[in-house]
Order: sequence, then C-alpha cells, then structure tokens
Amino acid sequence: KKLDDLRTEYTSTYLDAQTKLQVRWVAVAYSDYPVVEWTVYLKNTGGTKSPLIENLQGFDSTFTGSDSAEFILRGNKGDNNVADSYAPYEIALYPNTKNTFAPSGGRSCDTAFPYFNLAMPDGGGMLMAVGWTGQWSVTFWHRADRGLQVTAGQELTRLSLEPGEEVRTPLIALMFWKGNDVIRSQNLWRRWMVAHNMPRPQGKPVQPILSFCDYAYFGWAKNTEEGEKAFIDALTQHGIKLDYWWLDAGWFPGGQGQWTVAKDRFPNGLKAISDYVHERGMGFIVWFEPESAYPWSLTAHENPDAMLNANPPEPNGLQLLWLGDPKAREWMTNHVDKMIVEEGIDLYRQDMNLAPLDYWRENDTPDRLGMRENLHIQGYYAFWDELLRRHPGMLIDSCAGGGRRNDIETLRRAIPLLRSDYQAFNGHPQWAIGNQGHTYGIASWIPYFGEGGYVNPVNTVYSIRSYFTPALGLIADVRSPDMDWELYRTMIAQWRQAAGCYLGDYYPLTPYSLDETKWLAWQFNRPEQGDGVIQAFRRKRTENDTLQVKLCGLEAEATYLVTDFDTNVTLESKGRELMDTGYSIKLDGMPASALLHYQKQ
Repeated sequence: KKLDDLRTEYTSTYLDAQTKLQVRWVAVAYSDYPVVEWTVYLKNTGGTKSPLIENLQGFDSTFTGSDSAEFILRGNKGDNNVADSYAPYEIALYPNTKNTFAPSGGRSCDTAFPYFNLAMPDGGGMLMAVGWTGQWSVTFWHRADRGLQVTAGQELTRLSLEPGEEVRTPLIALMFWKGNDVIRSQNLWRRWMVAHNMPRPQGKPVQPILSFCDYAYFGWAKNTEEGEKAFIDALTQHGIKLDYWWLDAGWFPGGQGQWTVAKDRFPNGLKAISDYVHERGMGFIVWFEPESAYPWSLTAHENPDAMLNANPPEPNGLQLLWLGDPKAREWMTNHVDKMIVEEGIDLYRQDMNLAPLDYWRENDTPDRLGMRENLHIQGYYAFWDELLRRHPGMLIDSCAGGGRRNDIETLRRAIPLLRSDYQAFNGHPQWAIGNQGHTYGIASWIPYFGEGGYVNPVNTVYSIRSYFTPALGLIADVRSPDMDWELYRTMIAQWRQAAGCYLGDYYPLTPYSLDETKWLAWQFNRPEQGDGVIQAFRRKRTENDTLQVKLCGLEAEATYLVTDFDTNVTLESKGRELMDTGYSIKLDGMPASALLHYQKQ
C-alpha cells in the first residue's frame, strides 16, 4: 500500500497450519532514495505454547564478488563517554575471517554502533542500520568457498511464545550505493535521515536548538525555584535569547522512580519555572528516567510485579521497570503525560543510566531467553509512540548515560541533545579534542545531535567551538563576577550563523586523529543554499601553523565569498580553485581554531 508519494509498504504473512505460528514481514521501499527496510513479526495465534524459536535474525544474506579484491567494512565505535567515542574504523574482510559487533549491557550504542557501510569488491556497496534499542548483534563472516555472510538480529533468542504473544526482529534498513565514493554514500545516507527519519514537529524539520542547563552549579537535588529564576534573570538582563531552558535531574525528592515535584524546593511546582521561561520566549526541557526506580519509590510501589532486579543486584539498589508489562507501561505513560500537561513541559528528556541486559536475562526462564528484552523494547517504542500521539509535535531527547541509545528506531522518535557525557561540569580544555573527534565520527551517520559546552575563564574559543553542534547547550556560571559576557554573546552569534549548515552534506577534510600534534578539520555544505561552514582545529602541540583544505561539493564555475569569523576578512574564489587548490588556514596560536562561512554569489 502507498504510505505517501515516496514510500510503499509491502506485507507478506505466513501461517503455519500445525503450530499456528504467524510470520508477518512488513517492508517499506523508498522511491526517492535507494533504500528498503523491513521488520518481521512472529505471533502465536494458537491456544498452546509455540515450539522454540531460536537464533531469530532480522537479516541473513550472502554476498559474492571477484577474487581479486576484498570487502571493506567501515563504521564507527559507539559511545561510552570516552575521548574516542564514535572513532571511525575500516576493516578489510579477508576470506576465512569473522567479525561480530554488539553493544555492551543492552543499550544499542554502548561501545558499538548499529550502522555499517559495506563496500563490495566490484564497486558500490550497502549501508545498513539495525533498529533495535537493546542487545543487537551483527556478524560479517567471509568464508572463502561461500562469500560474505551478513547476519543481524537480537543477540539472544531461544524462546517459546504463549498464546497471543508476539515478538519482532530489529528493523533492518539498507541503502545501496554505486561507484567508489564512500563520502558520497554517507551524504546520501544523511539526506535520507533528514528526509525520512528525523522527527518533524508540526511537519517541519527540527531546527537548531540553543539551550541552558544550570545543573553543574547546583548539583543533585539542590536547585530551587529561586535559583532557577536567578539564572534565567541574569541571562535575560544581558539580552541572551535561548530556545530552551533545561531542568535536569534532581527536581524530585529522593531518587529515581519518585516522579513527583520536590515541594520543599519547588513549592509552586515546575509550572512556576515553565511559566517563567514561556513568558521569555523559551521552551522547557525536563529530565526523566522512567525505566529505573528505587524499591521505595512511587514507581516501584505502584508496579510491584513489573520491577526487575539484576543478579547481583545493582549496588545502589536500582530496579528496572519492565516496559513489557502493559499495565506498568500504561501507568508510566499516564503519569508522565500528566506531568507534561500540569507542569508545562515542552521537550521530554528521557535518560537511561542502567545497563538493562542483566535485568532482562536474569529474569528469563530457559525456554524464554530473550523474551524480557524483546517485550521491553516493544514497550519502549509503544511508550514513546503514545506520548507523541498525546502531544503531537513534542520533541523527545534520547539520552542514555550519554549517547548510548541512538539506533534508527530511537532516532525516528527523538533527537539526542547529548551525543555523549564525555564532558566535565564547569568545563576544561582537556575535553576539547575528544569532542572534536565525536563530531568527526558521528556526523557521518546522524545529522542532528547535541552537546554541552562551558564558557568560563579556562575555556577558550578553541574549546567552546569543539562543542558546536546542531543542538548546543552553552553553559556558564552567570552569577560569577568573572563571567565573560562578550565571549558568551560572540559564541552564540557565531553558532547561530553556522548551525543551519550542520544539517547539510558532511565532508571530513583531514584524517581522524586525537593526536595533539595533528590538525582536525571538516566541512558542512548546503548546495541548495550555496553555503557552508568550515571548522579547523590546531591542537596544542601542532607545529605546522598552516592547513590547506580542499573543499568539496561546490560548483566549479561559481564564485564564492569565504569569510573568517575571527578576522572578518572575506576572500573571493572560484569553486574549482577551492576544490582543486584548496583554502589556506593559518592559525598563530596553539591551541587555536578557525570557523569560516562561505556563500555562493
């Protein structure tokens, strides 16, 4: 059936007459991109338990090619809050080798990343995303006599279905590309992500977001209504225009699971804060972590049959709210929905600091291995889908101890305001290089992401620009007499000028490196608008003061004006010259950065 002018859905159903096991394959083909995707559902339509279903895969295919060349696999690490999160890799898949990828602990992007680009021996290739917000596994097994077998699915399935139960495979999305230009294939992917996957509130693309969170200056459960308003007042008095005010963890009494407002610190509820920011033209972000709860909390008290323990128990006693329980999921949906309405919340921020895998597996029985996980992940999607149904156009932030749950199923419902928790409250220049590397890596796959940076006496322009992302939290202690308001305004103004380009095509201009002696640079290009930005970083032990960058994606015969944000000097050049000869960036200091904008005339 036609979903719209650009997408067609295909469904194929098989029913086994003996076991009454129904297998339903639902696929979508795109007419504007070389993409096909599918999910498979297995349902017990009979009156007794189904036979065991084992090693269920969402994808299992073998590719062959000439003997003179190899398959090349490219991808990136996931996030675990370290400097080399999202570091790119390139692996030659030689005959008789086997490479398996899986996340750590049950969150889809924890150390591993469910996005792959496979280049075929005879040219072209295939990009693959595995949409599963739990413990997926992908294997590339190159057997000399058979070719390259690729399998992808939930890591562990050995389960029997009760009557009426249904499980599903991960969503598998494939994009096919021709030629040998890997960067072109990644930009085709980015464009598909923007066109068909990113949330579109009110039917419009998500715009760049500038937010402020004062958590670093209060800490857990120490902020108050007066304290929040004091920060807001200081920013307002200095003419700072934010898109969102961000209230992070600790607005509730006690700990996770007690999702009620701490009235000793917020006597008028969070509504007093939301009204305050709404009057000043901002939206309101509030942090929740609905899947984790302490045994004494409201969540655990109201849903005793849905609380799972790990083995051994989590050191702080935290339990997992199993979203595979429909009643518990309904309770949490209604509770969060009520708070969104009553407290005036505009952007729902969901975190997940627990690693859920042990909670799921320790509560499976031998003939139900993988069942807790499968039903939980289905419930996680259903929870968000219902919140979005009740609040059309609301944005969701997909935090999970940093950027550990940003698979494609999640990114169809949410945006990641923090790609990683690799940062220090109050900021320090030592975190800059890692954050440069994060942008370099994640941008190949995910167009829209965010990070938080700090303006303070030790952070330079070089450091702050390392955090420039489509969604930027620019944070500062606005109460301090050392607050540099001129720097703060300048950084916001520069980010505002650059931010729109971040959803354009992405071109790495140097090799990836976290080495303090190496430059790092990239380009974001919007050919439809004829503009783009270049960012370059000279690190603190980089002896060469000049970097020549060859730009990409320009019109050869067009004239471009290239403006340096720091010197305000504009140079005129033909696109061909910028692409063939390049543009020379000279930075005198170490460390130092360049931010340039170009516009076609």
